[in-house]
Order: sequence, then structure tokens, then C-alpha cells
Amino acid sequence: MKIKSKLKGDIVETKVLASHEMMTYDVAEKKTGNRENANFITHITASVNGKVVYEASTSQFLSKNPIFKFSFKGAQAGDTLNVVWVDRKGNKEEDKEVIK
Repeated sequence: MKIKSKLKGDIVETKVLASHEMMTYDVAEKKTGNRENANFITHITASVNGKVVYEASTSQFLSKNPIFKFSFKGAQAGDTLNVVWVDRKGNKEEDKEVIK
């Protein structure tokens, strides 16, 4: 996962590149013959100092290696942004970035 987070005034602008194949139900059925092999990010959460600043439930509509872009208030340069995503099979990836 790649994270860029910059403070501009009192707003933190963030971009997150989540590396994931994002296999839809249709693609899984074509490749493996079983729709249950589909796997895509289902939930992503970003937090600073224990406070959730971004949260989204997603579906198979996202492209491979999706980019999430969001902004929020209430953080300072030097704070740590923690981002976690979970996919349909329960795999979890977590990464941190210091806000610049």
C-alpha cells in the first residue's frame, strides 16, 4: 500500500493506493469455474490518533489496485495516519504514514 498525506492549511489531503487484484464474481467464474473464488476489498478505514477519519464499505465495482482519495480536518503535521483494508477472504493489510 502506498500512502501520501499532506497538511494544507487545516485540511489533510490523502491518497491511498491499495495493491489488490480485485477479482469480481464474473472473472472468478471464468477463471476458476466458481464464483466463490471472487476476492475484492470490502472495507477500508483510515484513522489518526485513534479517531476514524475515513471509512468505506466497497464492492467488486472497484478497479484493480484502486486509489482512494479523501481529505479531513483535525490532524497536524507529524501525526500518524493508519490505513487498514480487509478483503472478502478476510485478508488484511495495514500501513502507516506520517502526515507532512
